[in-house]
Amino acid sequence: MNWEMIFGAANSWALLGWTILAFAPKRETVLAYIFFGGSALLACLYAGLIIPLMAGWISDGGPVGRPPADFTQLSGVMALFDSPGGATIGWIHYLAFDLFVGIWIARNADAHAISRWQQIPILFFTLMAGPIGLLLYLLLRLITGKNPDKAMLPS
Repeated sequence: MNWEMIFGAANSWALLGWTILAFAPKRETVLAYIFFGGSALLACLYAGLIIPLMAGWISDGGPVGRPPADFTQLSGVMALFDSPGGATIGWIHYLAFDLFVGIWIARNADAHAISRWQQIPILFFTLMAGPIGLLLYLLLRLITGKNPDKAMLPS
């Protein structure tokens, strides 16, 4: 399996979704296209790779003799990421979830009348360091006073 090609294609696809999210007009249909064409498609790619990998139907291209992949111990998770396939699949996981959070931030910010220009730096941080972008957005909601009693709720 060409893990480098899959990695590059997933990265490019996610970046396209982020670019559209940041600069396209604030329309519900645009967000729906980014959700289904971006996050949902990346999630399908993730499922289409992780299931056959965990079932042993495809190789992750990693070194022979390493500990088996195991989500319950650090050494098992490290073993999973110690291969081109494991790192690629893990990265697709990040891409899908971070884009989903970015869509939620944009939709929520639009609903609270936060300008797209204020959203762009937060979306950038969400792309580059997911939880930090989410934290910045929640703090922006708190600071701007848009429903301060509910600013930290995901509504």
